[in-house]
Amino acid sequence: MTDAKKGFPENFLWGGATAANQLEGAFDADGKGLSSADMVAYVPKAERSNDHTIEITSGRIEQILSGEFKARFPKREGVDFYHRYKEDIALFAEMGFKVFRLSINWARIFPNGDDAEPNEAGLKFYDNVFDELHKYGIEPLVTLAHYETPLGLTQKYNGWASREVIACYTRYAETVFRRYQDKVKYWITFNEINMMTLSPFTGGGVVIDRAENKLQTIYQALHHQFVASALATKLLHEIIPGSQMGCMLARMESYANTCNPEDVRLNQHENQMNLYFTDVHARGEYPKYMDRYFAENNIVLHKEPGDDEILKLHTVDYVAFSYYMTLTVSASPEGERAQGNLFGGVKNPYLKASEWGWQIDPVGLRIMLNTMYDRYRKPLFIVENGLGAYDKVEADGSIHDSYRIDYLRQHIAQMKEAILDGVELIGYTSWGPIDLVSMSTSEMSKRYGFIYVDLDDDGNGTLNRSKKDSFHWYKKVIASNGAEL
Repeated sequence: MTDAKKGFPENFLWGGATAANQLEGAFDADGKGLSSADMVAYVPKAERSNDHTIEITSGRIEQILSGEFKARFPKREGVDFYHRYKEDIALFAEMGFKVFRLSINWARIFPNGDDAEPNEAGLKFYDNVFDELHKYGIEPLVTLAHYETPLGLTQKYNGWASREVIACYTRYAETVFRRYQDKVKYWITFNEINMMTLSPFTGGGVVIDRAENKLQTIYQALHHQFVASALATKLLHEIIPGSQMGCMLARMESYANTCNPEDVRLNQHENQMNLYFTDVHARGEYPKYMDRYFAENNIVLHKEPGDDEILKLHTVDYVAFSYYMTLTVSASPEGERAQGNLFGGVKNPYLKASEWGWQIDPVGLRIMLNTMYDRYRKPLFIVENGLGAYDKVEADGSIHDSYRIDYLRQHIAQMKEAILDGVELIGYTSWGPIDLVSMSTSEMSKRYGFIYVDLDDDGNGTLNRSKKDSFHWYKKVIASNGAEL
């Protein structure tokens, strides 16, 4: 019982999380090819029909490639980590990071996705980044595919809609496993794999207007990703003994709006549809509840002989996820709607919301951790959590982001409660330890970082880095192993 009262274990991995397409910039440097993220243009808020501008049509791709479509593409520019990684990693080290989550941009290694040979300049860049991290004793946590499908695979195969992409992915995975086998222990196969159901282009380079049957194409593409993930897990365990492979879900814990059985049943269904992805990854088989969903939606998955065995034999070592908010669902069409990062629901009167309408629910994190651990009995890893907000730079250059500190403090406190509940939690990487380009809106004004980057939504600024109040707060949290919040 003594250990159960300690809270965060001594080897707990504190750090921050990023994605190459939102961070690196240098989209055409040193032989890098175009990726799906390089096609996403910035749309000013006044011109948006909703808060997501990430799904791209076939016609739009052709307009962009021909030069007919004129726009800014902020994810091509990022915040120039490509040239400033030493400065940024030094700041992470100053905060005391134990781990840094980043992604390898597939098109930096294989510019077209299926090239005969990898791009040495791309491989060397990540060598340099990993070496810099190790200089400070920071463990890399690497995502293989974080919304960065090489555009060449979209043009040739319609991305993950085609089974041919499995071989392209596993070859890429094997290449980086062998290259970095002495530098990277923790890996993730796909970022927020459930994105495929919301934006197939973002989740898998799939241009959905090229598909005859949208749902069929989405779930077939997901099957290809599940098989690829299992094969990559097999390769990792063979190439790097003692390594750890995780899956990653955008977890959307939801509540029934009332105790009306109709609401409760809808809530059960919504949670099942979200957990379906981790069920396959962690349990190694399709859950039975999906049989009815597939039948009612005329979805017939094409599986090759041996696919089910591959899924069963090569499950992930840990389950990772993003957590920003919870949802409340109602079977009634009435009720005020609430916004979300990927999903929506009805407004929860017991919760406050961020400036983007996301409902803030620290206790929901504890609920979710317990639910996930009870379901899978595998170690869990929170690899995204944070508050997007407008930050004000004072006349003296200081940034007083007490709202961000409050958000993180409450969530970390609930993480400790979950650990005391018996949940095995590996670590915590807050989303965007440095300001970066927003995934859903390509904004810079929606900031998450402990480190401010001087760049605005229109691409103006010096890119200079400065510390917010939260920088110094998080440093104390890490130094005290979560005891000082």
